[in-house]
Amino acid sequence: MPNYALLNNVNHAEVKIVTDRAARYGDSIMQAPVFPFEFRNAQACYPILFQQDSAGDFSPLALFGFEQGENLFLDYSGWQAPYIPAMVRREPFLIGYQESSSEGEPVRTRVLSIDMDHPRVNTEHGEPLFQPLGGRTPFLENAADLLESIWLGLEHAKTFVGAMQRHDLIESMTLEIELKDGSRNQLIGFHCLNEEKIQGLSPEALGELNANGFLMPMYMVVASMGNLQALAERKNASLGESGDARERVEPDV
Repeated sequence: MPNYALLNNVNHAEVKIVTDRAARYGDSIMQAPVFPFEFRNAQACYPILFQQDSAGDFSPLALFGFEQGENLFLDYSGWQAPYIPAMVRREPFLIGYQESSSEGEPVRTRVLSIDMDHPRVNTEHGEPLFQPLGGRTPFLENAADLLESIWLGLEHAKTFVGAMQRHDLIESMTLEIELKDGSRNQLIGFHCLNEEKIQGLSPEALGELNANGFLMPMYMVVASMGNLQALAERKNASLGESGDARERVEPDV
């Protein structure tokens, strides 16, 4: 269970954060949320898909593997991709809230928090959070900036997804990968953007998307689908086999 604490230079003066990438630090993950501000970097490495929650809301994510706990970009030497999504890099930090009052009115302030039970947290190895006199280290300042980007990215992602839905561009998909050993990996429950409908958007719709900063992220999502084949090849490499995998993406009817 997480053990969240509001970060301060008294209780956490000796805390250090391990920055190596390994399964023991929680990096064996199949997917992670991504935000429009990082689509350009993420699409160079990963397929960007959408997943729908129980409330019916869609969220974009980067796909790292084909089954739970599988990260095909992770090996004994670390994370083998030039870009790691913000929601992965922010661990073990998160945005917390502190309640106070101003002129009799309740005030909720965002504060930097940390999961003290996260495997990256220790007092012996890694990047220190505070300097000897109590000031934040550059490492902690960068972590705070990253969390601020994530905070802004959450709302941007919602409005981006809303625009994709208004234009009926999100569709469910079935992803089936045939591996060299003859087995098949099938992913269900994911969604993608309909490229044919994007090509048919009117100039007015394209202008609206561009004005709202959604045009480039939309095309980045489409471009990222080319990474599915590369991901299948990583899967085959993890099996120690050779040759080409075949992947088929079909819209659900």
